Amino acid sequence: MTRNEAVFQLNATVDHIRGDVAYDANGDVVSVDLSAAQALADSKAYVDQRVLEYPTIGDQLDALYHADAFPADMAAKIKAVKDKYPKG
Repeated sequence: MTRNEAVFQLNATVDHIRGDVAYDANGDVVSVDLSAAQALADSKAYVDQRVLEYPTIGDQLDALYHADAFPADMAAKIKAVKDKYPKG
């Protein structure tokens, strides 16, 4: 989460931001606490870092499928698709 994203999350009236100044839909300046926004952004930094490090959701699901971790009905549905469209 960026600081600007945090500003939007903390201030529902903010429509856009230019530099360090936030504006409402009418173009009027909205007073925002940039330090609070930065603190929120910093507290969510792990989310962006994890997204970059995790395997794709497809790779995660494929690993679960191959580990027989799905219920039988879900595994059957996946197998049916794999059989219908085999790898080249």
